[in-house]
Formats: sequence, structure tokens, C-alpha cells
Amino acid sequence: MYSLKVRELRLTTTDRSTSLTVGVVIAREPIDNPWQDFRWRPIELLIGTPDLSVGEVIAETEQQTQFYGGSFPVELHRKETSGYVVNLENDPPVVYVVLREAEDDDADDALPVIVEMVTVTPFEAQDFLDSGEDMVEPLTMPEPLVAWLERFVAIHHEEETFIKRKRDKLDIRNEKFGQEPIDVIRQRQRRH
Repeated sequence: MYSLKVRELRLTTTDRSTSLTVGVVIAREPIDNPWQDFRWRPIELLIGTPDLSVGEVIAETEQQTQFYGGSFPVELHRKETSGYVVNLENDPPVVYVVLREAEDDDADDALPVIVEMVTVTPFEAQDFLDSGEDMVEPLTMPEPLVAWLERFVAIHHEEETFIKRKRDKLDIRNEKFGQEPIDVIRQRQRRH
């Protein structure tokens, strides 16, 4: 864990949603691949907004260089609590960080990858995986985030009750789609 000075813990709340700002630490690691020299991946979340600029080197070793990827909101909405429940049932719960390659016109950026979003719902993370263009990495959810998520779910989650739909009774004597009723067709076929 990093001992970074956090300027402030940004937390905004409404009746229907809440958000918390987190910082993302990204690692660059050398790999043995003929087409790619490095692998980029998120490795840690920092609660709050640290006093760092995007692309600033946090730590460096032979195996890895760690950069600050920026600050991003983790947003919770009361209509998405079923996804939060699924995540909290994981052991351990995770935060999904979505990385995307920086566009060519973003070449002046410090990192060749950007953090597209940070989410705690597996359903939203799956949407980004389905596109095939983004890299989605799960990070173990820090304890303060787990407590915050559990509190939000306790307040807003409502179990959806399953209501079995009753089938309509099929009345084969009625004419459907401009055809004769089947019982009339069968009676005619028996007579011939």
C-alpha cells in the first residue's frame, strides 16, 4: 500500500446515486513477445485523490514501473444494486478497471493506455469485454470500498420477486391467423 498524501476524499450523494473518487495505479511490465515490449495493467486503487499528475512515476524496479493513471469516480445507482450484490458475493469483491489504448491524437499523453472507467458492477464490465477493444482487469476491492458498497446496497436494494406468468388456455376452436379452427379441419378430414 502506498503512503500517499490524499488531498480530499470526494464523495457525492443523492437519493438515487452516490459516487466516490479513486486513483488508479498502472504498471508497465516487460514481456517476452515479438510484437510488444511491455504489458500494461492496473495494479492498485487509491481511495481519494492523491497529489499526483497523470503519468507520474510512483515506483520503479527492474520488473515493473508504476504510474499514476488518474482519478475516476466509482458511481453507484440504486437501479443497479443486483450487480453490486453479485459482486459482493464474490470472494473477494472486486473493482473492474477498464483500460483502453490511447488514440494517436493523444500521443502527447504520458501513458500509451488510458483508464476508460472504474466500476463495481460485473454487468457493466462485461459490456466493455464484449466490445473486444478494451482490457478489463479486476482488482481486489479495498475494505473501505466494500463497506461503502455494502451500506449502499443495504439502503437501496430490493429483491425482485419472481412472478410466474400464467399460460393462456388454448382454445383450438377459435380461428387464428385467418385459418379455420383445427377441430373443423380434423372433422372434415375424418369424413373423407
